[in-house]
Amino acid sequence: MGSKHNPPGNNRSRSTLSLLVVVGLCCFFYLLGAWQKSGFGKGDSIAMEITKQAQCTDIVTELDFEPHHNTVKIPHKADPKPVSFKACDVKLKDYTPCQEQDRAMKFLRENMIYRERHCPPDNEKLRCLVPAPKGYMTPFPWPKSRDYVHYANAPFKSLTVEKAGQNWVQFQGNVFKFPGGGTMFPQGADAYIEELASVIPIKDGSVRTALDTGCGVASWGAYMLKRNVLAMSFAPRDNHEAQVQFALERGVPAIIAVLGSILLPYPARAFDMAQCSRCLIPWTANEGTYLMEVDRVLRPGGYWVLSGPPINWKTWHKTWNRTKAELNAEQKRIEDITESLCWEKKYEKGDIAIFRKKINDRSCDRSTPVNTCKRKDTDDIWYKEIETCVTPFPKVSSEEEVAGGELKKFPERLFAVPPSISKGLINGVDENSYQEDIDLWKKRLIAYKRINRLIGSTRYRNVMDMNAGLGGFAAALESPKSWVMNVIPTINKNTLSVVYERGLIGIYHDWCEGFSTYPRTYDFIHASGVFSLYQHSCKLEDILLETDRILRPEGIVIFRDEVDVLNDVRKIADGMRWDTKLLDHEDGPLVPEKILVAVKQYWVAGDDGNSSPSSSSSSSDTSEEE
Repeated sequence: MGSKHNPPGNNRSRSTLSLLVVVGLCCFFYLLGAWQKSGFGKGDSIAMEITKQAQCTDIVTELDFEPHHNTVKIPHKADPKPVSFKACDVKLKDYTPCQEQDRAMKFLRENMIYRERHCPPDNEKLRCLVPAPKGYMTPFPWPKSRDYVHYANAPFKSLTVEKAGQNWVQFQGNVFKFPGGGTMFPQGADAYIEELASVIPIKDGSVRTALDTGCGVASWGAYMLKRNVLAMSFAPRDNHEAQVQFALERGVPAIIAVLGSILLPYPARAFDMAQCSRCLIPWTANEGTYLMEVDRVLRPGGYWVLSGPPINWKTWHKTWNRTKAELNAEQKRIEDITESLCWEKKYEKGDIAIFRKKINDRSCDRSTPVNTCKRKDTDDIWYKEIETCVTPFPKVSSEEEVAGGELKKFPERLFAVPPSISKGLINGVDENSYQEDIDLWKKRLIAYKRINRLIGSTRYRNVMDMNAGLGGFAAALESPKSWVMNVIPTINKNTLSVVYERGLIGIYHDWCEGFSTYPRTYDFIHASGVFSLYQHSCKLEDILLETDRILRPEGIVIFRDEVDVLNDVRKIADGMRWDTKLLDHEDGPLVPEKILVAVKQYWVAGDDGNSSPSSSSSSSDTSEEE
């Protein structure tokens, strides 16, 4: 019953109003909480520790997951059983699965076939963790790493004796010193590059990507970095121990490769210049096939440098123990081949000759017709045999037009619309979606730096993107402090031409196989969608074990993928001596894509997985450079 002051109708109205107020407040606070935890609010503190090892304290203190991301609880579905991987035998500390000597010797030596990639079948793949050698130390930060490498990281002294008179490398105490010399520039790469720069526009941004064939310890590439030129160096794994390993320890891009019977893993028209500094490649063999392959990857208007035999044969023929007639005929044959490729000799002085590829074929004056390659897709090159044919120039409408499209000078080139996109050559990508990709990766990199503020510093010098797309991650990260190997999986859309047109470098690769590098050569490995891409092609654990092989102790990985896939990945990674965290997407918990962040623990051969405080640190004078 009610009174005259409180009629029954009023009570019902007030009860309804109260209920609405309570529901409204609940909704408000729920939305407020969701907003805070989505990455745009301040959120609650979430305790975060990537690793408990003393050597990682410099990394841990820089990690900040608290106000920006939420740790994701792993769904309780049919989880795979945790696997703990054992360490491989110490004799495998420098294991390169597709370039192992024992396997290589089973193949023909003709055309360097035995030095090419020969990967183990599935039943012979290692299912163990490749150990670091005892005494392994974090590499010196760039630019000091250009000149010094810890002996314990690559304990190979043969080059210090074999190349002693050429200033390749010297052994001093517990480090190797790299004076910057080479067979054709024993007084240093700087003077050699300055001579090249008198003919080639190296300094103004016209030249950004370069190829060094038979690179030795990559001193040319190391000193080209001073000119903001990214040189992709390669050398085989042969009796010159650890050439590529030394290059990567120095912080210089390099892969294990050889000019042999298969095409190089680069797209057509990738490089602004290429060089051979006494690389001993038989340029006139097989009717000039190797020069034709350099021509395929050289951009119209690009330069090729040849220093060493047979150039300057009048001076060196006795030293080379060859006749004048033989060397003169070899040089003439090289010049005949370059003429057939539409190259023009621009310079010859002393030990150096410089040729320039013409910008199109309209001004080409070939004395004899050439065999033109008939491949429909000039970038379909993975494991394809080299043919004795000339890759045709793209069509042009005038003599002044650059075949394939003219590029801006670097750094404007980095974000300008690449010709492959403006000409509609990349399926599903136009100028608008390209700009969206730029904006997306700039945003994502900001989020990554909130996770780890050392990203972008010299702490992570050698970086890899396992599924690079248009090169957006590398472009956002671009800095003299680091470089990125942009990998385009062979089963994904072919966009590597875009990567090179932006002034970045990269390679084709199939992640079901081992990568063409030594163990412990990358500081930071990034992958977006790579596990979803390969989940029906090969075992996730094989991709993760290969990632572990090429990642340095205390290096980091950032994987982006669907949560179910990352759940499986994390179960495997937790058995690999990685410390992991699964995080929400930077746009909030409702986005199905998640982020897995991991740090590889420091351990060496013979360890039980626990490191000692003094074992992984660099020399005392190798402080971080922001």
